[in-house]
Amino acid sequence: MSHTPVPTDAGSGYRFDRFRTGLLLRDMSFGSDAPGAGDRVPGFDLPTLDGPRFSSTDLGPLPVLLVFGSRTCPVTESAGPVLRGLHDEFGEKVRFVLVQTREAHPGQLIPQPQTFERKWEHARELRRHHAVRFEVAVDGIDGEAHRAFSPKPNSAYLIDPDGTILYRAHWANDEGALRGALSAAVLRRAPARGHSRGMAGPLLRAVGHLPGIVRTAGSRVERDVWLAAPPLALLGRLSLLFGRLPADRRGAAATALVVVLLTAALALLLL
Repeated sequence: MSHTPVPTDAGSGYRFDRFRTGLLLRDMSFGSDAPGAGDRVPGFDLPTLDGPRFSSTDLGPLPVLLVFGSRTCPVTESAGPVLRGLHDEFGEKVRFVLVQTREAHPGQLIPQPQTFERKWEHARELRRHHAVRFEVAVDGIDGEAHRAFSPKPNSAYLIDPDGTILYRAHWANDEGALRGALSAAVLRRAPARGHSRGMAGPLLRAVGHLPGIVRTAGSRVERDVWLAAPPLALLGRLSLLFGRLPADRRGAAATALVVVLLTAALALLLL
């Protein structure tokens, strides 16, 4: 670490301790003023675990895929294999950087870091857990870079070398959309769309990872999700019934089960 930023009062709200409904609602959409395709990238200058800085003023000669994430984010958990595969496919022509943010679902075992040193250790664990073979940067303790981009738990931005955003993905596990954008970028073409439209699919792929996040971060995470988003908590709990399926498919299976049960209940009421 080249420096250790000190937490400020301005960032205390960013470093939340408990997941709340308001956070979930803000995660579901970008504001009209959020950076998007065609905009200049917000300014940032972040340290990386391996030494070189990741700076908006020196992005290098290649397009950059910037991904935000944390160890307690189920979407990041789902995105890990996606990002490794895309890096294998495009890593020689695109610079990949994963940025450690605040924890999406802090618990008693993985609390929200309150010092930069602790956030640095979270980034090291994030890299280890996901076997990341590309750069991992660490945002400031108050999330200055993350907040400048409009903080979402696992958003991704494809940026050209001069600092213009080419593409924005709401969720980094949206593999097809990201592959299409990366394919266009390496051919020096603009992506067909400036942002991804996926919402239900990426979230359902993440649901099956929620129980694993609870085991890792602590049981308080599940209690918080039940209070903040009962349908999401229910699907996460039901996904445990489908342990033989890959985790990315358990959320859809749990949703199908709920539909079947509700349909059966409605049929009984109409008899």
